[in-house]
Amino acid sequence: MSGVARSKMQLSGRGIVCVRGGREVFAGLDFEAVAGEAVAVVGRNGSGKTSLLRLIAGLLVPAGGTIALEGGDAELTLPEQCHYLGHRDALKPALSVAENLTFWADFLGGERFDFAESLATVGLEHATHLPAGFLSAGQRRRLSLARLLTVRRPVWLLDEPTNALDVTGQDMFGGLMREHLSRGGLIVAATHAPLGIDSRELRIGGVA
Repeated sequence: MSGVARSKMQLSGRGIVCVRGGREVFAGLDFEAVAGEAVAVVGRNGSGKTSLLRLIAGLLVPAGGTIALEGGDAELTLPEQCHYLGHRDALKPALSVAENLTFWADFLGGERFDFAESLATVGLEHATHLPAGFLSAGQRRRLSLARLLTVRRPVWLLDEPTNALDVTGQDMFGGLMREHLSRGGLIVAATHAPLGIDSRELRIGGVA
């Protein structure tokens, strides 16, 4: 992947409290993930799996506790070192596949990797000039995954990442995750289904 991943990197949270709409979703949550490791966040619907990812990504502010990344790039904030891949594929339907990827590369900033190679890796090299609105749900997900490859960041925050992917797509993404981890990246994924890679479980909210 790239030199942005650090071999001694560690992401951790201590005593995290999440409040949404005046309701306490979870409190006193501790977690850690180290370079080369995937953590699967599991729990019942509404337990706060997505909220945890959004807290790490800086999209929500914790009501208490701390979240920190050690061993990353000291000149960048934690959110600037994270890729957040949410439930929805954040694509502009009127833009082509290539234009969507360009938009995200411009928005995210940092070093860019070859667009054509990224699209070929996720199996969309044939659809470069096709409007994103014409893509199937699985193809839209593949285009979102291409973001992870085009602008490399060490922390991947994935919300139900295999949604809409067929078996071939899931196998492809499993390979991408394993490569990311092998190069010193880390993954925190909220999921109801197996990730397809070795992972350590973090359960929120008791038995699902």
